[in-house]
Amino acid sequence: MTIPLIESYSMPTEDELPHSTAPWTVDPARAALLLHDLQNYFLSPFGHGGPDEGGQQPLNDLMDNAEALRRRFAAAGAPVFYSAQPGGMTDEQRGLLKDFWGAGMSADEAHRAIPDRIAPAPGDRVLTKWRPSAFCRTDLLGLLRRAGRDQLVICGVYAHVGILMTAHEGFSHDIQTFVVSDAIADFSARRHRETLDYVATRCSVTLSTRAVLDAMDGGRP
Repeated sequence: MTIPLIESYSMPTEDELPHSTAPWTVDPARAALLLHDLQNYFLSPFGHGGPDEGGQQPLNDLMDNAEALRRRFAAAGAPVFYSAQPGGMTDEQRGLLKDFWGAGMSADEAHRAIPDRIAPAPGDRVLTKWRPSAFCRTDLLGLLRRAGRDQLVICGVYAHVGILMTAHEGFSHDIQTFVVSDAIADFSARRHRETLDYVATRCSVTLSTRAVLDAMDGGRP
């Protein structure tokens, strides 16, 4: 299977979000941000519905909201992490991923690069990512522990693959995870919604970008 071209769709609105089972709230003193797989290779399939069908949605909203989150976390002095695949994996490095997703991205910088507007700033930490979960074969858990952070706010792509697996693995390590409903994107609106429904009832809390920004501002809009 390769990544399909993705037809335009609208981000879910706040009144469309599923009820989250867990009562967790984002605490600026406890939270870190993860920008998950926002590399050109993974972003290039979006927006093929054309301008008459919503333009580059959900990509435009994804980028706007991820940028707003990164700025707010950085301003609050909260840790900001990125996951990024190295590209050009050997068959041994790729392992069983190849059976599902093929060879994956090349080592070409055009594939590997994170767009400038959301690129890591000095002090942000980029984790080389080898498997769908950002916790797998990285030091993300150790970095969170050493920073005294037990909450992880997640944005990026793709919702039903790496976002879901990262949220669940964080939960398994007693990290409270928050999936930002309008700062993630997926192969389709249906996949996006299914992921929100699952994480809200099994391992995470779903919040809008607005709600996370308010929480990072101490509840002030």
